[in-house]
Amino acid sequence: MSTTKLAYPSFSSKLKAADLAPLHADSIEIFQMNLGKMCNLSCKHCHVEAGPNRKEIMSLEIIQECLRLIDLHKFPTVDLTGGAPEMNPHFRFLLKELAEKKVEVLVRSNLSILQEPGYEDMLDLFQASKATVIASLPDHKEDKTNRQRGNGTFAKVIQSLQQLNQIGYGKEGSGLYIHLVHNPVGAFLPASQSALEYEFKKNLKEKYDISFNNLFCITNMPIGRFENFLKRTDNYDDYMEELCSAFNPQAASAVMCKNTLSIGYDGKLYDCDFNQMIDLPLKQNLAQSIFDFDLDSLAKREIQVRNHCYACTAGSGSSCQGATT
Repeated sequence: MSTTKLAYPSFSSKLKAADLAPLHADSIEIFQMNLGKMCNLSCKHCHVEAGPNRKEIMSLEIIQECLRLIDLHKFPTVDLTGGAPEMNPHFRFLLKELAEKKVEVLVRSNLSILQEPGYEDMLDLFQASKATVIASLPDHKEDKTNRQRGNGTFAKVIQSLQQLNQIGYGKEGSGLYIHLVHNPVGAFLPASQSALEYEFKKNLKEKYDISFNNLFCITNMPIGRFENFLKRTDNYDDYMEELCSAFNPQAASAVMCKNTLSIGYDGKLYDCDFNQMIDLPLKQNLAQSIFDFDLDSLAKREIQVRNHCYACTAGSGSSCQGATT
């Protein structure tokens, strides 16, 4: 297994050199809930290391406390992620509750889950709640997607996309939005988001009569399974050096943690989903759990950074909403 040669400066020193340290949040506009690590897939790039055998699931007690905080503080956007968030046994309850509130609801789905037994009602639930669906599709080519996500996954995703189109998702004027997420199938940075969006839209329409709203490009995060892959193939240092050399101060000033707060399945608070997965908590002087939540201090908090943050600040930047510059 490869060991890090540290031929690149620490991310915190890079921020300091760009006169951007320390990073502080500006607000909490996105309340991101990780509903658990259980997933029907075990994708090679997964920073969560999610899979069918993971048992970590957000409890109903924690979900209800999150709902109370959403009511109290009027967060404009609630972002539901996992694992496969649909596999949380309280997902249906949560989505119905959120539909009654004046919030934008994002559901991050691998879409293949919608073709599994027991999830036949999800399409109607998404439509009824007017949730925005953000769906992972590494590539518009079947072999590349299956290589990263498992054999047969691409066909299930295509079937789900066609069904979502049939009920209005991705159609102009419907008010139902579906965005796709691309990440590279390998140890390199994503290409231009706008160019890839054109390519995805053209190919998916011509081959499968599929429409979608936007494509988000996300840089593979060097943690979790992808970090293991990089080290196993002796590519970790080269990848980190590539990210460091592509550092973009403009992207660093627009990182998603500046307006997002991440809530773990156990109710713990984090600056982002990536920090959550390496168990990097908020600064010690801040609330650490939803049960001692303090909006004033959390909304302006100093953000914890480590070297994996290079992935969010390389090139055009990377966030849960795609490129940032």
